[in-house]
Amino acid sequence: MMLSISPISAFSDNYIWCVARHGEAIIVDPGDAAPVLQHLKEMGLTLSAIIITHHHYDHVNGIELLLEHYPNIPVYGPENQCASIGYRLKHDDCITLLNQTFKILAVPGHTLDHIAYYLEDADSGPALFCGDTLFAGGCGRLFEGTPEQMLTSLGLIQALPANTAIYCAHEYTVNNLRFAREVEPDNSELLVRFENAQAMRTDNIPTVPSKLALELLTNPFLRTDNSAVQERVATHAELKYWNQNDIFANLRAWKDDF
Repeated sequence: MMLSISPISAFSDNYIWCVARHGEAIIVDPGDAAPVLQHLKEMGLTLSAIIITHHHYDHVNGIELLLEHYPNIPVYGPENQCASIGYRLKHDDCITLLNQTFKILAVPGHTLDHIAYYLEDADSGPALFCGDTLFAGGCGRLFEGTPEQMLTSLGLIQALPANTAIYCAHEYTVNNLRFAREVEPDNSELLVRFENAQAMRTDNIPTVPSKLALELLTNPFLRTDNSAVQERVATHAELKYWNQNDIFANLRAWKDDF
């Protein structure tokens, strides 16, 4: 049986990911247990593990209730203050779940503890569960880390195969792409993507996962080495001299105020 990956909607714009095979499921970042339990029941799945990318409430607050229903399952996650995590992971660790190997990438920036889970051999191609580090058309706010840390973290993701599916944790795509158009108004691939994303949301279709190849063409936070992006950001921020870290930092600040 092929591996299936399904979104579970939570709160106003969260996606909790359900990875399933042979009637067993892994849940990624369960901020709310109720929709997870409903999904497992409807799909006839048994929860076998929980994996966590970072400590924010909308990614961890459902763990305790899920453990009441499935008390013996492992919970994997980063080094942080979340007591429910039983297995602490660091960069380059690997875990095997559902007969699949997940490689851990440390991606600090949004938070200092943030990690991502890279599944190289998913049936439909490689997949990355990246929480709030990389979004479709954007990236996470810097609540704890520095621009330099986030730029380095995004560089790790950029180095993955172009066909990697990016499973982020929020439906922010339309607003992210609206900002991206401010940065790159002449990017034709971006215009097409923006129109497609608007149509999908009108029909209540998730815009994620996206493919890394598309992010590289249209996501300004992965394009801070692009001369057009650099010049646009430098003009907006009134920079006379800059390096890539300066561009990223000012791009993130611009988005924060957008």
